[in-house]
Formats: sequence, C-alpha cells, structure tokens
Amino acid sequence: MKNTHDTLLAYVFWIFGFVGLHRFYTGRKKTGALWALTGGLLGIGWLIDVFLVPGMVREANERYPQAKQDPTIAWLLLVFLGLFGIHRFYQGKWGTGLLWLFTAGLFGIGWIYDLFTLNEQLAEG
Repeated sequence: MKNTHDTLLAYVFWIFGFVGLHRFYTGRKKTGALWALTGGLLGIGWLIDVFLVPGMVREANERYPQAKQDPTIAWLLLVFLGLFGIHRFYQGKWGTGLLWLFTAGLFGIGWIYDLFTLNEQLAEG
C-alpha cells in the first residue's frame, strides 16, 4: 500500500510551520489552527516539531486511506495555487473550482476551509 503522506513534503511545509501548514497536512487541524494563531507557539512549538514530523506523517498514513488523486499533488496545488481553485479542478470539482477561481478561494475563507478538510476530501474521492 502506498503512503498517502510524504515526510519530505511535511518538512517542506514545516518550513512554513509558524502558520501550522505541516500540521494541517498531517491532519492535526486543532493544533494547525493554534500554530497559525500563535506563530507556531511563538516559534517554540515550531522548533520542537522538527523532531515530531516523522511520527505525524506515520500517523497520517495510518489514518487516511489511499485516494484516487495523488495527495502530494493535491496538497501542493492547495498550498501554492489554492486561491485559484486549482486543487479543486484536480479533484474533478469543476463547479467549486470555478467559484474559487473567480472569488479568490471564496475570499480566502474557502482556501482555509480546504486546509482543514483536504485529507477528508481526498479520502471520500
């Protein structure tokens, strides 16, 4: 069985960890939001996470089933092009993809929603 989450990508997202990106990626929504609101617990939690990332990825691989679409591609599209809805087009969600495209990800709110729910969206396929 192929892993759904990649340790290297989690570390790339960890670089932006002061906003909790690596935590959202590994399905840790509450602490992802906490990191986003506190700058990675004032940078302290962010630094500690460098050691915790492999375990977080391992748990995410156990929690989320393999999806039709490649989760790595979907997450990269969300993070870097999410305001344009490109990750939604990739998932075949053309209606909301167009909505995100013309409203900048529903004025950013839809993009944030997708940070919280992309793992589940992919699992539902």
